[in-house]
Amino acid sequence: MKKFSFVYITAPTKKEAKRIAKTLVSERLAACCNIFKIESLYWWKGKIEKSGEYGIFVKTKKSLVEKIIKRVKGFHSYSVPCIISFGIEKGNKDFLNWIEESTK
Repeated sequence: MKKFSFVYITAPTKKEAKRIAKTLVSERLAACCNIFKIESLYWWKGKIEKSGEYGIFVKTKKSLVEKIIKRVKGFHSYSVPCIISFGIEKGNKDFLNWIEESTK
């Protein structure tokens, strides 16, 4: 069973991405968040849209993913925010232990 998860979130601005990351880390829902600039193409209301966004990689425990989804949806500016989770199969045990300790 996978104990750790990687959550991917997108946000429209760097300011909002930082707010999401700071909230998750300060509330110990995440051990670490990485923020990076991306360009997105997507379907929205029947047409293809293009926009600059910011991606957030969140390192956390599987048991916290539902709390992260609920927390982020509570203040995200998108009506349908991208918040998806991937289980971590394997990794540096020291790093995974750090995630465990940082999310207590």
